[in-house]
Amino acid sequence: MATAAAGLTLAALMAGMATEPASAAQALRVKTWGSNGSGQLGDATTTDRHTPVTAAGETGGDAIQVSGGGFHSLALLQDGTVEAWGDNAFGQLGDGTSSFANNHSTPGTVVGLLGVRAVSAGGTHSLALLSNGTVMAWGNNSEGQLGNGTLTPSSTPTPVVGLTGVVAISAGSNFSLALLSNGTIRAWGFNALGALGNGTTINSPVPVTVVGITTAKAIAAGGFHSMALLNDGTVRTWGAGGDGQLGNGTTSGSSVPVTALGVTGVKAIAAGRAHSLALLTGGTVRAWGDNGFGQLGDGTTVDRTVSVAVVALSGVSLIAAGGDHSLGYPSLGPVNTWGRDNVGQLGDGSTVDRSVPAGIRTGRIGITSIDGGDNHSLIV
Repeated sequence: MATAAAGLTLAALMAGMATEPASAAQALRVKTWGSNGSGQLGDATTTDRHTPVTAAGETGGDAIQVSGGGFHSLALLQDGTVEAWGDNAFGQLGDGTSSFANNHSTPGTVVGLLGVRAVSAGGTHSLALLSNGTVMAWGNNSEGQLGNGTLTPSSTPTPVVGLTGVVAISAGSNFSLALLSNGTIRAWGFNALGALGNGTTINSPVPVTVVGITTAKAIAAGGFHSMALLNDGTVRTWGAGGDGQLGNGTTSGSSVPVTALGVTGVKAIAAGRAHSLALLTGGTVRAWGDNGFGQLGDGTTVDRTVSVAVVALSGVSLIAAGGDHSLGYPSLGPVNTWGRDNVGQLGDGSTVDRSVPAGIRTGRIGITSIDGGDNHSLIV
């Protein structure tokens, strides 16, 4: 995101690539749909799209991962460079400029980045994980979400201080998470609702340690809450909880990790604005939190404080959460979407919310990465 950022580790991404090879004859072009007022679909227009369109051709190679932010998008290319498009009011496109006048409706290269392994787009900031285990950040920094010890925005990538051995990243609305190779998690940025998980509600412009977690293997940052998948297949959550997004049976927030109830055997997680998703090893999906638009996919619009099954969805290999919508990709296709659809973010040709998953036509096979921005969606 994002307001929700995808929470898959690099290992999960690569596993998806291994099991879902694209046709050798098919270029790995990014497909997008939904809100486009800032050019976040990358199709050289600012027209909302209710069905998938193709982002303009990448300049440095084929894309292998996508991430949707508030109103901007990122793509990681096979050559280890990054492209960005959409809203650039805070420099979140990383091209050295920052203003609404410098929004871009087609992909452009983020300057100074090589050897990138993963990207994550937050509300108005961006993150990149480098092959050496360090993290770069750019864009808005009003809450310290760039992690460089200041509150000064940056229109070019800057190092997150004190981080090494990072294996996964996730950007929330105005905070950031990093998973280290030793199974611990660092967090920085906005913390008034406890999203940093360090037992306080004090913002931090430098990474702090999420307490009590030493065996994490995946992370996901949502609007104002965070998630961690542990090695034993259980899920921990922290931060805002007013809509049940922590999944612990309450609507209370927590500044330290709590256990999401009723979810075991989890292999991937995703966090939306105020809802959460878990992909189980058997290929089914569970969801909890805000359900005002049907984003939990259980056929209702009732908020859930404990996980429920997403109906009629099986064999899933990838999941993602947008602001108030959700996506799942079964290994045999097609992409399924559900939840809010006010600007076409479900990609089914309508603007009608849907509380159960339905497949859409994307014109793509062998999908390796999916994500939801605030009100748009991306696949590659």
